[in-house]
Amino acid sequence: MTPSPVRVRVARSEELGALGDLTLAAYEPFTLGPDDPYVARLRDTAARAREGVLLVAEDQEGSLLGCVTWCPAGSPLRELAQDHEGEFRMLAVAPRCQGRGAGAALVHRCHELAAGLGATSMVISSLAEMTTAHRLYGRLGYEREPTRDWSPATGVDLVAFVRPLDVGHRIGHARPR
Repeated sequence: MTPSPVRVRVARSEELGALGDLTLAAYEPFTLGPDDPYVARLRDTAARAREGVLLVAEDQEGSLLGCVTWCPAGSPLRELAQDHEGEFRMLAVAPRCQGRGAGAALVHRCHELAAGLGATSMVISSLAEMTTAHRLYGRLGYEREPTRDWSPATGVDLVAFVRPLDVGHRIGHARPR
């Protein structure tokens, strides 16, 4: 059976709770358990929608497959991006939906948005243990950028990846629909 095509769009307010649960499910193997302070940040999709652009991937039936937070210039969620770069955070695909193209579709949409605003590259960081995500990033043209690895907290080591973007025409700071 061929998987349904994946559509990417901006999250709706009524989906935020489900998207928080989905994000936590995807990241749960990498947390320190329910008391991990990062769990609350993973669930806080309302803040990510407010401070960035929360994108969702859905199948033809409208089932939520995954989400990502695109961090345009000026977003307080940006961690690594310089002025000429785009950045996304918290790429999450529901464990039962992994391997259906949702992660790649979400990343491609972030590329389009960043390039449309004139970004020449995309930069991201990931836990060193997230090797499945790293394989996806490699397939999408990302390369490791060890000089930008960093640690936001003791025991949390993030590795950086960079990918050049095809730059389209500048469209300003309009938010996607």
